[in-house]
Amino acid sequence: MTGPHLLLSAAAVSDIGPHRKSNQDSAFTAPWAAAVADGVGGGPAGDLASAAFVHRLAASGAPVPDGETLATGIRTANWDLRAHVDRDPALHGMATTFTGVFLSGRGSLLLAHTGDSRAYLLRGDRFAQQTRDDSYVQALVELGLVAQEDAAQHPRRNVITASLSGAEDDSAVVIESEAAPGDRWLLCSDGLSDYVPADAIAALATAGLDPHATAAAAVSVALEAGTRDNVTVVVADVVSSAPGADQGAGAGRLTGRPVFYGAASTRFQEELDSA
Repeated sequence: MTGPHLLLSAAAVSDIGPHRKSNQDSAFTAPWAAAVADGVGGGPAGDLASAAFVHRLAASGAPVPDGETLATGIRTANWDLRAHVDRDPALHGMATTFTGVFLSGRGSLLLAHTGDSRAYLLRGDRFAQQTRDDSYVQALVELGLVAQEDAAQHPRRNVITASLSGAEDDSAVVIESEAAPGDRWLLCSDGLSDYVPADAIAALATAGLDPHATAAAAVSVALEAGTRDNVTVVVADVVSSAPGADQGAGAGRLTGRPVFYGAASTRFQEELDSA
């Protein structure tokens, strides 16, 4: 292959928020993938669930060949959650959402999702949500029982209908699509999407800032909007790179370790640091 190949120029920002005692969000970025996970509130050890899941999923440190391989990786990471519960029954019930984008070995993009963390795609001048919230309120919206504009204020908006907890019937949707240079993916926990309207998120994504500045601005807007949750935003731009070209110091992670954020930046990180 002599033509350009694709990679992700990605960054994330995660904030505990002013109303929480711990950050149960986790995220990672790499040239081949970016993802966010949100430990399910109301259950035990949400920070452990999100951190353990993303660390296991990112452990290969390399692109996935195809959607089937990614689905297998998700199942393996989910089994890792079950292993934690088997070792410590007090963790029974811990769970996490997950939303991630992955560049496949054949140049397509794979979107994986379960729960109510979201993925938005900016392509050209069109900004649109690419995931369906697995939530009680979303089901009410689809049944016509709640108006879309009222969903963000519904008292049960945080009740989710799918997550990853180590159970045999857990699953995530994996969708394969075209990966186009210039695309911008914005992934977030519901600490952003429950408090900041989609048009305001779109304005941030289209403001011309780099991925880190965009993520930081989105987190700041969520905090200003009074979010009562942890807030994590991941921004990943699809860019072209000629194989063998000098990527410079800033791209030294192309084949290196993923970068972790939120709960995952501390939990299990010591194992990587000592590797």
